[in-house]
Amino acid sequence: MDKIWLKHYPAGVPHEVDTLAYRSLTDVFLQSCARFRDRPAFSSMGTALTYGDIERSTRDFAAYLQQQCRLEPGDRLAIMMPNVLQYPVALFGAFRAGLVVVNCNPLYTPRELEHQLIDSGAKAIVVLENFAHTVQEVAGRTPVRTVITTEIGDLFPPVKALLTNLVVKYAKRMVPDWDIDGAVAIRTALAAGRKLPLLPVDVGPDDIAFLQYTGGTTGVPKGAMLTHRNMIANLQQVSAWMGSNFVEGEELMVTPLPLYHIFALTVNLLTMLKWGGHNLLIANPRDLPNLLKELKEVPFTMITGVNTLFNAMVNAPGFAEIDTSALKVAIASGMAVQRVVAEKWQTMTAKPLIEGYGLTETAPIVTANPVEGGGYTGFIGLPVPSTEVSIRDDAGAELSLGETGELCVRGPQVMKGYWQRPDETAKVFTGDGWLRTGDMGHMDPRGYIKITDRKKDMIVVSGFKVFPNEVEEVVMSHPGVLEAACIGTKDERTGHAVKVVVVRRDPALTTDELIAHCRKHLTAYKVPKQVQWREEPLPKTPVGKILRRMVRDEAEDTAVAA
Repeated sequence: MDKIWLKHYPAGVPHEVDTLAYRSLTDVFLQSCARFRDRPAFSSMGTALTYGDIERSTRDFAAYLQQQCRLEPGDRLAIMMPNVLQYPVALFGAFRAGLVVVNCNPLYTPRELEHQLIDSGAKAIVVLENFAHTVQEVAGRTPVRTVITTEIGDLFPPVKALLTNLVVKYAKRMVPDWDIDGAVAIRTALAAGRKLPLLPVDVGPDDIAFLQYTGGTTGVPKGAMLTHRNMIANLQQVSAWMGSNFVEGEELMVTPLPLYHIFALTVNLLTMLKWGGHNLLIANPRDLPNLLKELKEVPFTMITGVNTLFNAMVNAPGFAEIDTSALKVAIASGMAVQRVVAEKWQTMTAKPLIEGYGLTETAPIVTANPVEGGGYTGFIGLPVPSTEVSIRDDAGAELSLGETGELCVRGPQVMKGYWQRPDETAKVFTGDGWLRTGDMGHMDPRGYIKITDRKKDMIVVSGFKVFPNEVEEVVMSHPGVLEAACIGTKDERTGHAVKVVVVRRDPALTTDELIAHCRKHLTAYKVPKQVQWREEPLPKTPVGKILRRMVRDEAEDTAVAA
């Protein structure tokens, strides 16, 4: 397909980016630390670390990993913590030691963590004490031989660190009992590393930076091998797309999405790192009152999130009181943005909610809407620089503009493959090197792409395709609805029927009223045949994506019980 989208690029955005501008992510890190040494790099709970602070701490941690832990270049280090100051220290310390980082969700069950540690072959793990009990349960059955623990306040000033850790452990009782033989506190590791030399390590563009595991909602999680070149390419692509709107050393990014997730990792941490920006880390975005309190206290210029987080914010008491005059851009990814959420956000902040698209396998950004866009479009935007997108049918043939098929991607940000899974790697790549995304969509004459749904989530009613995203958007447009998930159920007559599981904003909303609303906006076969009301919030991933599979499983269990 011709790159028709290039004609519609925003002014100043290049068609290609230099993927070899840096040899590794360590080079990106060290250059920024030198340029912005006295600027704040990361802050959490009122404590900020400068680029100089982070550089010194990562040097000490890297030396400890090399000399004391005897980790060699290419060994895997797992990191299991939310957005706390220790995360970037562990991350760049690992890179400076030549290691591969394995991001672990702190909310993993023992079974999930055990699989990831064994599959990755991680020899060491850095874990927040709040989750050390999970590591304790499985570490002995994995290759892990070094466990480094940390408490939330460990990098705060001494008195604040002591008080914070005491409150977390004893007042709030947020740390379950744990006992891991030989575990080392991160403060001990940093103190030891300070006295040790850091040996030079040669890390190149094609070396693996991350084993970034897929969510595992459709099977056993697989580790996407993301090289330093992959990550640098996407960093350059994101920077080029947003560059003309930002000033080096002056931006303040709010980071409520976890850094162990690929979206926040690239767009928040790495992009702001290159720009000398300041990342405000939010450890628990589900604590909405605290998130709003943080937003009231800083003149933030950027914020990222998923649709459900933005939906929660605009509907939260007190959000209208937040000063958003400094805000330059709000970026949503990870799941489809719904019109009602985007429009309410723009009304309340005077800034559009910019939608992008990506996958773990693409480091992650593939497409994005212009930063200076006029508002919600329903499209995921244009392919970013140095990226090709093709819409293909099940046989792999390219489709015409406007036809719906599977989105396929080719570019320097596309992963090397799945870790130790050549069979799975072969399934997602075409013979000519295109990554099959599993997402269905179409391209318009400008090159803008619209996602209709995940291929696996599609509902077929009497031979007609129904995409859950479309139904959810219509349901969400009713003012009495707070959350909605669309799933398919078996139907003897039509094969499948459309069902929605809904959390009400208005307790008085009835099934008949909601169905009538849907009939105004959807053709008959798309209209939900069943509505299930739910009192609790819908189940979501740690980054806020609604888990349709879990919704479907719970709905089936309810039906059986009835």
